[in-house]
Amino acid sequence: MTERMTENKIVLIKRKTRLEELVVRYNTVQQAQFYIERLGADFEDYREEDARYRQAVAEAATQLETLGRLQLLDREQVPNYLFGPSDTVVVLGQDGLVANTLKYVTGLPLIGVNPDPQRWDGILLPFTIGDLRHIVPDVLLGRRPLREVTLAKAELNDGQCLYGVNDLFIGRKTHVSARYQLRLGQQSEQQSSSGVIVSTGMGSTGWLSSVWAGAAGIVSSVMQEPLPHAGIREQALSWDADRLYFAVREPFPSRNTSAELVFGQIASGQQLRITSQMPEHGVIFSDGIESDFLEFNAGVEAVISVAEQKGLLAV
Repeated sequence: MTERMTENKIVLIKRKTRLEELVVRYNTVQQAQFYIERLGADFEDYREEDARYRQAVAEAATQLETLGRLQLLDREQVPNYLFGPSDTVVVLGQDGLVANTLKYVTGLPLIGVNPDPQRWDGILLPFTIGDLRHIVPDVLLGRRPLREVTLAKAELNDGQCLYGVNDLFIGRKTHVSARYQLRLGQQSEQQSSSGVIVSTGMGSTGWLSSVWAGAAGIVSSVMQEPLPHAGIREQALSWDADRLYFAVREPFPSRNTSAELVFGQIASGQQLRITSQMPEHGVIFSDGIESDFLEFNAGVEAVISVAEQKGLLAV
C-alpha cells in the first residue's frame, strides 16, 4: 500500500449531475430520457456530462487518496459538515459549487478543480484533475499562494448567522413586498420593497450589477441622456475589499415608507441593521441558494457586516 503524504484530511466536494437530478425527479433514467426527448432536447448531452463527471470524481479520488485521508462529500452535506482546522478542501466544479462551499470553510484553503474544461470555463476553477498531484502538496506544505475573498455576514438577534460569498438576499420568500426598518449609521428608514441585496467584491459584477443596470437604464431613459458609469462594473470591488455594497430592490414610497436609503456601502466595522416587520415568509439566503435560509419574521433583527474571516482560494 502506498504511504500517504500526510494523515491530514482532504475533503473532496462533489455535486449531482443534471442526469442525477432528473432521476431523483422522474425515478429512472428511462423516464428522464422520455421527458427530455419529448421536449426536443438532446438526452445524450446529459449522459455524456454525467459520465465525464463520474470519471472525474473517480480520478480525483484516486489521486487524493495517495496524498491524505480522503473524505468524499456531496454538496447537500456541506452546510452540516464539521470541517477540521487542518482540513484541505477540493471542490470539483462548477463556479457555483466553489462559492457555495467557500462560505462554510472560511480560514481553510480551497482548491477549485474544473472536471470538464471543454464544457465549463470557470473563473473559480483554475486547476484540472491532472494538477492535483502538484497543487495539493504545495497547499499542504504552505507553499501555494492563496487569494483572500471577503464574505458578507448576516447575524440575527437569536444567535443564528449566515455567510455569503457573492451576495445576501433579505426579503420575502416569494420576492413580493417586504416590510422592514433599515438602519445604517445615523440614518434610519421604514421601507417596503422586493428585498435588499448585499454584495461582496466577488459578487459586485453579478446580481447587484443587474439591479444597478436596470436602475441606471430607467434614469437614463427619463433624463433622455446616457448616465456616466451606467454600470456597477466601473465600481466593482476587488475580491478582498473590506467593504460591501447594498441595494434596495424596487423601493415603494408611501405615507408609512420611504425610499431615500436605497444604495450604499458597508465599510469594515460598520453595520447595516434590518429589523423585520413581516408576519411570515421573511427570509435571508445567500448566493442564490433559497433552500438554505434563515427565517426573518417580525421582531427579528439582522446585523449585516463584513465577515470576520476571509475565504482562501488556492491560485
